[in-house]
Amino acid sequence: MGHRGIGFRSLAEPWLDTTSAHGKLIFDMFASLAEYERSRLSERTRAGLAAAKARGRLGGRPPAMTPAKLEAAKDLRRQGRKLHEIAETLSVSMSTLTRALGPRTASKHRNRPPFGRLLKSVP
Repeated sequence: MGHRGIGFRSLAEPWLDTTSAHGKLIFDMFASLAEYERSRLSERTRAGLAAAKARGRLGGRPPAMTPAKLEAAKDLRRQGRKLHEIAETLSVSMSTLTRALGPRTASKHRNRPPFGRLLKSVP
């Protein structure tokens, strides 16, 4: 039992009784085996990632915006298409599209501070 005097007794598995020395021993053995297996799994995962990296593979999801899609997006933007139309055409999200296209170069609101009208009314 722990420092608070709380134990566990399973009704379905009589061997799992942490209130007795025998049950605690078995429980601790299973806990040790589980911890060992978790450590081995972690080691194998790290080794696999290192081997994949050595072969030139990078982890993670492949980028949604390929170089071909980026060029298509730029062409469509030059043609005057709206961002949501371009995103739908290329099957990417708006955030992916705006991140790939970068900051807007010509904006009619470029020099206006955010919430400009609201700031003028503040004394």
